[in-house]
Amino acid sequence: MALAEVGARGRLLLWPRVVLFGDSITEFSFQENGWGAFLAERLVRKCDVVNRGLSGYNTRWAKLILPRLISKSTGAESTVAVTIFFGANDSALKDLNPKQHVPLEEYAANLKSMIQYLKSVDITEDRIILITPPPLQESAWEKECLAKGDKLNRRNATTGEYAQACVQVARDCGTDVLDLWTLMQKNQDFSSYLSDGLHLSTKGNSFLAAQLWSHLDKKLSALPWLLPYWRDVDHTNPEASLL
Repeated sequence: MALAEVGARGRLLLWPRVVLFGDSITEFSFQENGWGAFLAERLVRKCDVVNRGLSGYNTRWAKLILPRLISKSTGAESTVAVTIFFGANDSALKDLNPKQHVPLEEYAANLKSMIQYLKSVDITEDRIILITPPPLQESAWEKECLAKGDKLNRRNATTGEYAQACVQVARDCGTDVLDLWTLMQKNQDFSSYLSDGLHLSTKGNSFLAAQLWSHLDKKLSALPWLLPYWRDVDHTNPEASLL
């Protein structure tokens, strides 16, 4: 059978997708032992996990990008979940890092704007998960800053204000939220979750993956395995099994 004929007979296979939208903590999530890679492995043959992490970005920039990533004509229908994971850059101190800093009220408004946009392309609240920034281990991050000739440009207490704002936006908009800032600090030595005071270590990636999976599993558990197990394919008539 010619492949063109196969295409005419078979229904187009569209993999559902989970979109991970965020800053460097999302961009790096497909590295070895990353939280995004964990999700992709858990969801193989069920849906694609799409990494749309943008290192250094804040919500002011992200809200401009989102409509270029997801629209009614580019995958909104097949999008079964979206994570929005910003705040680590928005919460940078204005005086020391004005390029990345976004005022707290604007940060909250930007998150609401992105949720409203997703709803406008028929991605409902129950498919959206906000993730707060993780806590900042100031002494470790200060070493990173000093190595670049900079002063400490973030504070954990300030990051906490942005985390609280993220949680409130989720409550107001009816989405799920993963309060990473609070959850990680239940461990007295939360620095073990961080590789440099800001980004996630292997332990931090595992922690986030487990916490996030508890949210996603409920949303995605009903997704079927795509295409038959190989032992179930009729080898004498594969078209009957695969088209």
